Amino acid sequence: MHQISSEASTSVRPFFSTSYTEARAKFIAASAKVSAVVEHHVLPIHFGAQGETLSTNVALVGPTNAKSLLILSSGVHGPEGLCGSGCQISLLHDDALLRLAEEREVALLLIHAVNPYGFSHIRRTNEDNVDLNRNFIDFSNPTRNSAYAKLHDLLIPAQWPPSEDNIRAMATYRATHGEIGFRDALTTGQSEVPGGLFYAGVSPSWSNWTLRRILRTHGARRERIAWIDIHTGLGRFGHGEKIHAGRTGALDNLRATRTVWGADVVAAWRGESASRQVLGQATAAMFEECPQAEHLAIALEYGTKQGSALDALRAESWLQRYPRAASAAQKNRIKKDLLDAFYVDHDEWRGMVVGQCRTAILQGCLALGY
Repeated sequence: MHQISSEASTSVRPFFSTSYTEARAKFIAASAKVSAVVEHHVLPIHFGAQGETLSTNVALVGPTNAKSLLILSSGVHGPEGLCGSGCQISLLHDDALLRLAEEREVALLLIHAVNPYGFSHIRRTNEDNVDLNRNFIDFSNPTRNSAYAKLHDLLIPAQWPPSEDNIRAMATYRATHGEIGFRDALTTGQSEVPGGLFYAGVSPSWSNWTLRRILRTHGARRERIAWIDIHTGLGRFGHGEKIHAGRTGALDNLRATRTVWGADVVAAWRGESASRQVLGQATAAMFEECPQAEHLAIALEYGTKQGSALDALRAESWLQRYPRAASAAQKNRIKKDLLDAFYVDHDEWRGMVVGQCRTAILQGCLALGY
């Protein structure tokens, strides 16, 4: 079991929430406390699980004309927002860290709930079943992934839990194609099956356009931009794997990123990460919307519990595909399992998460500052 002091872990508990509504309110209140410049980008048409208005909220802390910008984003994948929101709210209460950023002339841009629909409804995907970390692609050449189409009916069968026949068929596919082949077919992204897993979509989503607008507004005149995008669900309990989020194959950028965040920054495109390399990750928007700046970016991926989140994702996708097939109790269980796959309701885990995120922010400020 990982060790962390009880005092340290419980002290961060108030920064975390149990729902999107609570997290949004805490984020806005904490932003006001430090006199941040706040924006509310409201998702049209759709509403939250409690009927609430959904929005991506942005807080800018520090001078608007600072040459350096550090971005901390949460909730690209809906329920992962509970973790990222807690880290952002912790930062807004961290007077010493805020003071350091000010002294180093680094502006902080906190983007809260990139995917507000998924955050509220406990869905990894957005209102159109789009995985936002697959949506930032060139849609004149959408992601073709014929291997996924062959897997789809196995991944989301007509009954849940899966039958013995389905379990055997899945095992046969994995044995035939190998674990890497299976994961590449599954997670790379695909634009061919709208109701499928890791769906990239066929056009830019609302969140895609919104994130780009935020970057143009706050990043267009910066000289240096560093981005920490918070994710959960892969790796060891409480460990934040630092995954290079620069361009695939950019060795010089990988070296520069390791200079900031340490030699343990891994590159999925080199097979070093718990994650496979994907197409269309959200941080790609930085290169296109802020081409004048030097760019550094990592995904900070926190492990949650033992085992894979895949079954939880499959079950939730089954629920969307066959909504009348599930009892109320089964629906609740599926949603609970999905939430548990991406967020650990435990003080020890929260303490580990905040501590590592704080270190990454500190490193970013020191590297960016004058």
